[in-house]
Amino acid sequence: MSRPTLPAPDRLLSALDHSLRTVFARPNASRPTPARSSATLGETQRRESGALMRVNHVGEVCAQALYQSQALVCRDPALRDAFEQAAKEEIDHLAWTRQRLDELGDRPSLLNPLWYSGAFALGTMAGLAGDRVSLGFLVETERQVEQHLASHLDRLPTEDLPSREIVAQMKIDEAEHAEHAQAAGAMTLPAPVPQLMRMAARVMTRVAHHL
Repeated sequence: MSRPTLPAPDRLLSALDHSLRTVFARPNASRPTPARSSATLGETQRRESGALMRVNHVGEVCAQALYQSQALVCRDPALRDAFEQAAKEEIDHLAWTRQRLDELGDRPSLLNPLWYSGAFALGTMAGLAGDRVSLGFLVETERQVEQHLASHLDRLPTEDLPSREIVAQMKIDEAEHAEHAQAAGAMTLPAPVPQLMRMAARVMTRVAHHL
């Protein structure tokens, strides 16, 4: 059963509050980190792991923006609740990647406000196009993130078991979110849209790797 719908101004204020907490506050996970192992890394390995986990953290910042924007403009109250619940589950990923960055002695992206704003705008456009389009955008996003995480499992230093354990669990969770959105009635996006999404993600990952 969906919750009573808040007035639009209240939902907008809630989205603004969430955006500030996502970008500037330290998130708290509802599940313990999947990182059960320890690792001793050389400086080169540490820097590479830090850069890759920074990219993953950016991805989770963008995930919060997408879910929040799609929930904000969603027409179906039950679907809105589903978007908000998914955002809560993704907070675990945000917290795990931030914690791992701290452990690696690295930092989040300096451009997180920009990444959040861009993802929020994309999510809003997808949401305004209709719930099936919004779900289709979500499915495609999660599928691309799943592929991206698989590539990071190949690139992370073999010795960095904690980061690898986090990324492996994130990959499982992203696949589940895509399956739920598909089952909820997602439409298949026209071919140019996924291609443009991949191009935008490529730019983001390359920049976030350094900044």
